Amino acid sequence: MLKRLLGKAPVEVWVIKQLDPDLLHLCGQGTLETRRKRKDVLEALADGTFQGAVAMTGSGVVLNARLFAALVPVEQLQLLPDGHARWQQRDWRVAQVPQRCWTYEGRLTAQANPHGDATGLVSSEDVSSIRRRIDQEPPRHDGVVDFRPAEALEDDPRIAPRNHARDNDTRRLPGQGREWRRDDDH
Repeated sequence: MLKRLLGKAPVEVWVIKQLDPDLLHLCGQGTLETRRKRKDVLEALADGTFQGAVAMTGSGVVLNARLFAALVPVEQLQLLPDGHARWQQRDWRVAQVPQRCWTYEGRLTAQANPHGDATGLVSSEDVSSIRRRIDQEPPRHDGVVDFRPAEALEDDPRIAPRNHARDNDTRRLPGQGREWRRDDDH
């Protein structure tokens, strides 16, 4: 109560990772960790200029606010049934962002929930540009894989030529002795 009277009550927010035209990629709720007065923090949120730490509710993870597209005071965003939310006088579809994506700095895409929830969407990393690049690149080899013992690689003409004098040297260097021994050594 005293913190609220002094204007330093913690500010609880909905954490939005990414905004698409009709979709919110929602991480969940968090609490802003700051020593600033509540009024000043709410103004910074309204301006989109808040900088600082966000403690994610339930996980204990503390992240930098710059990782998120928006931090919305909990009173200003209402979750609706059927995977929607109301914010800024309009309805949005909602995709749940899993914890592994909270620090991801690329684009997210939304997919149907793999656990069978018909109305729920889940966010994941957008790897389509990587896929396109891989599909466009020609293979880097002839498609043949040759499995050989490690020593056989020295016979490969693409690798430095063999030093046969070194291969026939049976002397041991300091620190050696645990490797396979040759039968003629004993």
